Amino acid sequence: MTKIVIMGGGPAGYEAALVAAQHGADVTVVERDGLGGACVLYDCVPSKTFIASSGARASLHGFRELGVNVDLEDTRVDLSTVHGRVRGLALAQSADIRARVQREGVRVITGAARFCDDEPGLATHKIAVEGKDGDEVLDADVVLIATGATPRVLPGAVPDGERILDWRQLYDLPELPEHLAVVGSGVTGAEFASAYTEMGVKVTVVSSRDRVLPHEDADAAAVLEETFSQRGTQVVKHARADRVERTEKGVTIHLADGRTIEASHALMTVGSVPNTDDIGLDRVGIETAQNGSIPVDRVSRTSAPGVYAAGDCTGLLPLASVASMQGRIAMWHALGEGVAPIRLRTVAANVFTHPEIATVGIGQQAIDSGEVPARTIMLPLSTNPRAKMEGVRHGFVKLFCRPATGVVVGGVVVAPTASELILPIALAVQNQLTVENLALTFSVYPSLSGSITEAGRQLMQHDDLD
Repeated sequence: MTKIVIMGGGPAGYEAALVAAQHGADVTVVERDGLGGACVLYDCVPSKTFIASSGARASLHGFRELGVNVDLEDTRVDLSTVHGRVRGLALAQSADIRARVQREGVRVITGAARFCDDEPGLATHKIAVEGKDGDEVLDADVVLIATGATPRVLPGAVPDGERILDWRQLYDLPELPEHLAVVGSGVTGAEFASAYTEMGVKVTVVSSRDRVLPHEDADAAAVLEETFSQRGTQVVKHARADRVERTEKGVTIHLADGRTIEASHALMTVGSVPNTDDIGLDRVGIETAQNGSIPVDRVSRTSAPGVYAAGDCTGLLPLASVASMQGRIAMWHALGEGVAPIRLRTVAANVFTHPEIATVGIGQQAIDSGEVPARTIMLPLSTNPRAKMEGVRHGFVKLFCRPATGVVVGGVVVAPTASELILPIALAVQNQLTVENLALTFSVYPSLSGSITEAGRQLMQHDDLD
């Protein structure tokens, strides 16, 4: 029986454990905090639960147009209830995952693991575990490193949990900030800026670039910036934070160009650092990249025999869906099953702002630069009958296809439920469907998804698809 040790119990780790156990392996997962890892306990599940509460308040903006009189100013947020729900759902999800993997016969150890091989290059490995119930050394034929990542800390802005915060400390605040400065305009920064804006908090976004979401679709970012502007959220651009200073009433953010920003709280969203220190990588001959991530190939193999890595510690797309697939692929490969290498261009991703921004496949930038030839169409949701009925004014559907064949290669959706609407486009990209396939598919009328089939019909009208 193949002995497998998995270092970390997040999405990469527990999904890998399920696959390995179902294929008859002897599986042990070593996780310090709880099954689900940081994703479930501190990051993705808590943040999206928090965002769901802000979304409930955000939905009130259009009620008056629909004939329902709601005074948004009198709608208060019970922060203790919100934070209690965040923590409760995270713990419940963790418990569900633990119960599932244990039902499959997986051994779960609460503790920390590190390699303790006598020398690099060995066919089997030894893992030293500092466990809650005692220390031990595990023998392993296969090891999966799934140790995740932690929030990056700027030397001049070390979080104190009171005024200077990382995104894991927000749920300890006793009340909503009077004025929240979000340092960083990537996905995490944009999501929390949007959530606190919709909860009625004054928000300032500090962006080192010329726009929010610099790595996302530019048209989608423009919609979000317009929404921010309408809600009173300020975006300070070309502003690189140098340090954050505690003051008597809050914080002062010192920018590299000499400007300062005053706020009651500062939320630091300046990226993550892979958790690859002190896990004994030198004992198996693995060298990390400059940013601390572990290089892997498309089936999750590292440079060491019998050692795989998956999730945020590898530096691939920092998404739970990608981590899970990396973990599954690693186990299928290690156990000799047929497996297709991971294809990152088929990954659907979502930014949980209000409205949401979902993407899959080839992006607009690659098309505009000439890297990928493609036909494109963008349909504003303001022309969609269901959007009109629901008072949705912001958003659009974009679709990209190959010029000659009409095969769908990518798309973008900006809408209240973009995370759900992106699925048919993702299916088309994954299975190389054509715009004709989309166009000839019946969509419900009226529906937001009707814009996807309409986009397919409009792309069919080009002469080169006849």
